[in-house]
Amino acid sequence: MFDNLGKKLWLIPDCELPRAGEGELKGHESVIIVNDTDKDAEIDVTIYFTDKDPVYGIKWTVGAGRVKCFRMNNTEDMCGVVIPLETQYAMKVKSNRNIVLQYGRLDNRQVNLAYYTTLGYCE
Repeated sequence: MFDNLGKKLWLIPDCELPRAGEGELKGHESVIIVNDTDKDAEIDVTIYFTDKDPVYGIKWTVGAGRVKCFRMNNTEDMCGVVIPLETQYAMKVKSNRNIVLQYGRLDNRQVNLAYYTTLGYCE
């Protein structure tokens, strides 16, 4: 394991939870986190909107030497916070351990679905 792999602070500026869409695969957003340290990563998530105050208090844990996927349309993953569909928002992910974060969105609002992933900005 490499305790210096990754960063503790990540920003994802372009989030927008799509509707479920037309196809068999359902639209969603997810954040995938790798914790390549020998201790659990305790993570605080803040959600920023264009027209309302930030949402604090979302807590995630990723075990030592583990990977975990968090879905934005899963209220359990979001600690009860409901992310509005088709609304621009941004996310700050702050960890007590170095982590690597990947963001993905499956947009299936039409038959020709779009899927993309990107690393967030890290500091």
